[in-house]
Amino acid sequence: MSELRLRDPSDIEGLLEAVNAEVGKVVVGYDEQVEDFLMCLITQGHILMEGVPGVAKTTLSKAFTNVCGLSYKRIQFTQDLLPADITGHYFFNQKSGDFEVRKGPIFADFVLADEINRAPPKTQSALLEAMQEKQVTIEGNTFALPNPFMVIATLNPIETEGVYPLPEAQLDRFMFKSVMDYVSEEDEYRIIDLKSRRAEEPMRILGDSLLRDMQTLYEKMHVDESIKRYIRDLIVMTRNKEALTLGASPRAGEYMLYSAKAHALIAGKDYVIPDDVKAIAHKVLDHRLILSIDSELEGITVASIVDDVLNVVPVPKAKGEKEEE
Repeated sequence: MSELRLRDPSDIEGLLEAVNAEVGKVVVGYDEQVEDFLMCLITQGHILMEGVPGVAKTTLSKAFTNVCGLSYKRIQFTQDLLPADITGHYFFNQKSGDFEVRKGPIFADFVLADEINRAPPKTQSALLEAMQEKQVTIEGNTFALPNPFMVIATLNPIETEGVYPLPEAQLDRFMFKSVMDYVSEEDEYRIIDLKSRRAEEPMRILGDSLLRDMQTLYEKMHVDESIKRYIRDLIVMTRNKEALTLGASPRAGEYMLYSAKAHALIAGKDYVIPDDVKAIAHKVLDHRLILSIDSELEGITVASIVDDVLNVVPVPKAKGEKEEE
């Protein structure tokens, strides 16, 4: 499999099946999240994983990393975690008589920020430069991060003690929020059955050549002007919703474009259609929009507002397609 090359988007289907099969050796029932990881990898975006304890957020991220064959570091966020614990620091080497840099765990292809909302905002902000600029600054000196570089942050939605809200500027830098709910009863049995046997380690599937091939196909993806205007209209519509105190940012529009292209690619197409935009809309928008206090009291949700926006904004028609009555 490592010698496979991707010359056409239709080749992606077999690759995705192989990736799911390998991840499935340790994690059951989360094929959609595997696709989310893959889309973020293709677009060089970051992902926020939300789910209650025990749904295998950490295990899934580690399994996907093994399939990619890339470097991986895990940072357990706690209340006493300092920015330097993430980025690194200088120390005096008594043998050499010089100050040397000790790089932190941020220097990896995949960085798991586990329970990111347990650290105070100052420490959370240490990720901002890394996520946006793919670099970190340590005591005035700038260091480039590996390529690819992807932050996978986990978030427990039910915790209220000892947690901090993520700053809006940081949330906006996550391309996706992927929600991991409980699996079906059938998959629940498969999990128990899987754990009754000796676990197999996922094999590497995505080598350097395949990653380059995916990136090349992604760059060649065709996006019609009507799709770009459709994304623009969706973004603008969120800013006109009275139920929201904050609509989608221009970065949200960029990420909708990038992720729609990636979604089309893993579906085996070389062009984007409106359904690709719809498929990623909640993943891109839900964590960026902020409800007004009155809307929260009325039981309105961000997801319902995104649904309303998708229903209201006219969907572009393909050339030659008849208008719906």
